[in-house]
Amino acid sequence: QVRLEESGGGLVQAGRSLRLACSASGNFDGINAMAWHRQAPGRQREMVAVQDKNGVTRYADSVKGRFTISRDNDKNILYLQMNNMAPEDTGVYYCFAKAFLFFGHDRIPEESDYWGQGTQVTVSS
Repeated sequence: QVRLEESGGGLVQAGRSLRLACSASGNFDGINAMAWHRQAPGRQREMVAVQDKNGVTRYADSVKGRFTISRDNDKNILYLQMNNMAPEDTGVYYCFAKAFLFFGHDRIPEESDYWGQGTQVTVSS
């Protein structure tokens, strides 16, 4: 029911900044949480930053103080501002959303997880 489309990835020099964006579209009634994950070659995908429906945010220890997650709820766009980037930030960054859709006469919410296709971020030293 939800399509997530990332943008903003690319090549950046260490110490510089990038801002990723994720647009959510499709048939859904609400989004309970959105997050950014990343995966480097040969490594497990890891959570970078998450924001719940109340705006509460959490960050991986490795990005605290450098990355900021934010969301435009009206436009359903999730952002990740990445400052003071380092080579270890290199990887494919994925947008994640936990969205729900009301079903039936009782409007029971059915929640599902959705992933974007990912955008490559490469940080050079």
